Amino acid sequence: METTLFQQLLGEYFGTMILILLGDGVVAANVLKKTKSYEGGWVMIGLGWGLAVAMAVYAVGWLSPAHINPAVTLGMAVAGEIGWAMVIPYSLAQIAGGFTGAVLVWLHYVPHFKATDDQEAILAVFSTGPAIKGSKWNLMSETIATFVLVFGLLAFTQGDFTDGLNPLVVGLLIVAIGLSLGGTTGYAINPARDLGPRIAHQILPIANKGSSDWEYAWIPIVGPFLGGAIGAFIFILMS
Repeated sequence: METTLFQQLLGEYFGTMILILLGDGVVAANVLKKTKSYEGGWVMIGLGWGLAVAMAVYAVGWLSPAHINPAVTLGMAVAGEIGWAMVIPYSLAQIAGGFTGAVLVWLHYVPHFKATDDQEAILAVFSTGPAIKGSKWNLMSETIATFVLVFGLLAFTQGDFTDGLNPLVVGLLIVAIGLSLGGTTGYAINPARDLGPRIAHQILPIANKGSSDWEYAWIPIVGPFLGGAIGAFIFILMS
């Protein structure tokens, strides 16, 4: 179905909103006190994010390419799958969707933010952070993980999947990245996933919140863009 630019931007906005609502939501369910799933663990977070991506792609794939990630959009432009003119509009729509999704997570969990006094845990609901701080290693982690994501997405275009199965396969790719590579930086692998919610953390009246850690914020932006471009470039060389 042919869609207009407005419909495509709407798709990227709502898709990223759903991604963050469910993805940040599973983090909130794990780290905020007095939830029924408190301290559910990293596997729960990894599965939750994978399902969040799959559901978001299912929800808006009829409107837009459902990149829901500026690094993916950049990678697709490098690979010639979309025009370069779409990179900035898609990215802005995705960041706005990430912000909106984070606001919804906050509204959903307001009593649990009030019950939680751990400022790092509260920030983790919204944005990523390193297990061990070190800019070059944190940047490398985000770059490698996003390289796997974008190369994988492009590789999937070369195979035949049963109708409707592709979003689930993409979700499994996210689970694999999260479980295998996510333990270092929390695997943003998506500038909109980190920046939009970090802005929300900065401006919302969240109970017990601390710093939004803008000193670190460039890494989950630059790393994914580097990884996405490298993944697309290597795919082109191999194809």
